[in-house]
Amino acid sequence: MRSRCVLGLPAAQCLIGEPYQTAQEDFEGVKRKVWIFPLQIEGESAPIPEEVFRRNMEEKERKVRKLSTADLLSRLKPTESVQTRKTTSNQHVRDAIVTELAKRRAKGKCQLCEQDAPFIDRNDEPYLEVHHVKWLSRGGRDSLDNIVALCPNCHRRMHVLDQRKDREYLKKKAQLPVE
Repeated sequence: MRSRCVLGLPAAQCLIGEPYQTAQEDFEGVKRKVWIFPLQIEGESAPIPEEVFRRNMEEKERKVRKLSTADLLSRLKPTESVQTRKTTSNQHVRDAIVTELAKRRAKGKCQLCEQDAPFIDRNDEPYLEVHHVKWLSRGGRDSLDNIVALCPNCHRRMHVLDQRKDREYLKKKAQLPVE
């Protein structure tokens, strides 16, 4: 389809795809049919899926890790501003009750390294991050038997290394009762 631009708005917006109908909840939670008009502000690049953006960045980082420091310094360009790119992403809606119960079960200690939370947050609570033992993106459930509370270091460790022994250990921790 050919792009069509709408004038008279704060910025010219161009139709970049065929309009289509889908079901969405209104502000009262009632499902209704709505029309979606895929628009883009004229002159801006189209948003890309966040996953594609992340993979592209990881590939660039992988390539530059192979370069010597001298090569990196020779390719370094002075910049005055940071580039931005629009991305789209899908977010899993998490149950606040499940999250709170997981943190209470942990009692202020990381459930992987078993150390105290690294600091107290603005709400005067130990800072721990919730982690789904079987990731939601891999079909895991947002349920108390699949969620644990971790310190930021251990949470990052789980997402970077994703070691089987750690997953097995955390599966057992996720089965413990909330007291």
